[in-house]
Amino acid sequence: MIKAKDSIYKITPYIGGESKSKEGQRIIKLSSNEGAFGPSPMAVKAMQEVAKDIHRYPDGSCHDLRAALAYKNNIPAENIVCGAGSDEIISLLCQAYAGDGDEVLYPEHGFLMYPIRANSVGATPVTAAVKENFKVDVRALTNAVTDKTKIIFIANPSTPTGSYLTRDEVVAFHKGLPSDVLLVLDAAYAEYVEDPEYTIGHDLVAQHDNIVVTRTFSKAYGMGGVRLGWAHGSDEVIDILNRVRGPFNVSIEAQAAGVAALKDDDFLKKSLEHNKKCREDTKQALEEIGLKVYQSVTNFLLVNFGSPENAENTRLALKDQGILIRQMGAYNLPACLRITIGTTEEMGLVVKAIKGYINNHG
Repeated sequence: MIKAKDSIYKITPYIGGESKSKEGQRIIKLSSNEGAFGPSPMAVKAMQEVAKDIHRYPDGSCHDLRAALAYKNNIPAENIVCGAGSDEIISLLCQAYAGDGDEVLYPEHGFLMYPIRANSVGATPVTAAVKENFKVDVRALTNAVTDKTKIIFIANPSTPTGSYLTRDEVVAFHKGLPSDVLLVLDAAYAEYVEDPEYTIGHDLVAQHDNIVVTRTFSKAYGMGGVRLGWAHGSDEVIDILNRVRGPFNVSIEAQAAGVAALKDDDFLKKSLEHNKKCREDTKQALEEIGLKVYQSVTNFLLVNFGSPENAENTRLALKDQGILIRQMGAYNLPACLRITIGTTEEMGLVVKAIKGYINNHG
């Protein structure tokens, strides 16, 4: 019998947010943190225009996209590598920097792809406890570092909790790390943060060889289906990632859509303004029902329903109405549900459905 590496059998396959309910029923999908308004019309048009060229291999260097990202973020294009979503970048980092006998460290309740990718290369995933409000505890992370630690992943802002670390907190944490440990700041939700004390981390990459920032077009840019992400790192890290990635890992359509989306500032501004207002309105409405809603700077809310049974029963009740939200058992938060911020109408229907269920079963 053909057998895979032992560590592969430790992986629980990633299961994304539900996308289907009863046949013929209207679906309100708020389970995957997708953009409320979909992609920029400019991105859609760009994809349509390059469709005639899909018999050609894409530009393996993503030259135009990297140039656009460099201009947008004021960083060198040669220090950017693009991938099929930031998920691929995470995988490549584990492939390049971790293996048998190594440890990959991340905060408790962290993104499920961290342990999956660690196990896929034979490394051991290790978690560090978070604070009571689910904010990353940098002291706990520091205490969890050993001579086996090779990579530390910190989603900042955090998924699925919505909290974040300030620049000073990240700098203080990094200062205590050994120089041979790679700190990866997973900034998938960075566009949503307004706090001037926050940093995406690009300024830190310029100062330190062992910091990498990963970004995505799947959230604020509403392009999850395109699979487009990127990383900013030192000369050495980018060289390594270019050695291990596939030669044509980003499609023609994805590259064109990314360049176009970066030009549509009005669409991004509209999306972010809507998200902020709708998130705070929804949070207030759910708190008025009596639910605990954790503070979030992202495009989702983590809501505590008091018990795993209450959370699951509520989720199923909403699913019967065609409203799909995310269960959190896989993140060791079984009493919670995560709700993506959709349109104003969709969020009104969510609040109404939850209130109706609680009133009838409370």
